[in-house]
Amino acid sequence: MVSRRAFLLSTAAAISLRGAASMTSRERIDRILAGGEPDRTPFTFWYHFRDEAAPGAQHAQSTLDFHRRIGTDLVKVMSDYPYPKPAGEWFDLKVVDNPFPRQIEALRAVREGLKGEAHFVETIFNPYNVAEKLSSKEAVEKMRKDNPQRLLNALDVIAKSEANHARRAVRAGASGIFLAIANSADPEYSRFSEPFDKTVLQAAAAAPLNVLHIHGDKIDLPRFYRGWPAAAINYSIHGTHIPFAEARKHWSVLMGGIDENDFRKLTASQVKQQADAARKEAGTKLIIAGGCSVPNDTTDEELRRAADAVHRLSA
Repeated sequence: MVSRRAFLLSTAAAISLRGAASMTSRERIDRILAGGEPDRTPFTFWYHFRDEAAPGAQHAQSTLDFHRRIGTDLVKVMSDYPYPKPAGEWFDLKVVDNPFPRQIEALRAVREGLKGEAHFVETIFNPYNVAEKLSSKEAVEKMRKDNPQRLLNALDVIAKSEANHARRAVRAGASGIFLAIANSADPEYSRFSEPFDKTVLQAAAAAPLNVLHIHGDKIDLPRFYRGWPAAAINYSIHGTHIPFAEARKHWSVLMGGIDENDFRKLTASQVKQQADAARKEAGTKLIIAGGCSVPNDTTDEELRRAADAVHRLSA
C-alpha cells in the first residue's frame, strides 16, 4: 500500500514535471488525434501490477495511483484477469456476455477516478493468445494441425466473447481498446487470427482511441497497414528495428519510441535521445511510450526519470 505521505509527495512530483503546461492530458491527446500540435508530446508507460487475484476496485486503484505518480497522459489499463474456463475441455466454449466482470468494475472505477482528465484504454489480448492461456501453446499448435476446424470454432467463440467485453469497456468509459497481437508473424495468421482479431476490434470501431499493439521482436507490420479500425499503432522499434519512418507512411498516430527492454538502464539523456529520434520520424502525431510494457520491477524513480525527460520535449 502507498502511504498518504508518499502518495502526496509522488503526486507533487508529477505535478512539478508537468509544470505550467497549457493542456490537460486529455486535451493533449485530443489535439494529436485531430492532427494539431499539442503543447508538448504526450507520453505513457505501463507494467503489470500482478493483481489478477484482486477485486476490480483494487486494480483500479493501482492504475490510478500509477497514473498520478508518474503523470502519464494516456492511461493504459492492464487486463490480467483470466478468461473463464469451461467445465469440460478448454475448447468446449460458449459465448460469454461478460467474460471479465472484475475488469469492467475496474474500468468504471478508473473512469470515476480520472474525472475526464485523461483518456484511458482497455487492454485486450487477441483470441489466439487467450486460447494458448486456456490450454498451452503446444496444445493449440497440435489442434491446429490435427483438428483445425475445432480450433477455429473455439477462436470464434472467444472473439465474440471479447467483442462483448470491448463493447462493455467502451460503455464503461474507455476511449478505446488496446488490442495486443502477439502472433502477427505466424505464416497462418490470416486464417487463425486476423478474422477474430478484427471481430474484437470492430466491436469498438466507433471509439476514438483504439490502439493496435503488435507484440514481439518478429512481427509482420505490413499486415496492419490498412483495414483496421484503430487510431494508433504501437510496436517496438528497438526490438524489431522497423523505424517509425516506415509506419508513418501508413498510420496516423504512432505510439512508442522508447526501448522497453533496456528501460531500467536508460539515463534521462538516453530517453530524451530516443524520444527526439522518434518524434523526428513520427512528427507531432506521436505518443511517446515503450514498445511494450516496461519491466514489472521498474522503480518509480526510473519511471519519473524517463517521464521528466519526455516532459521536457516541446511540441
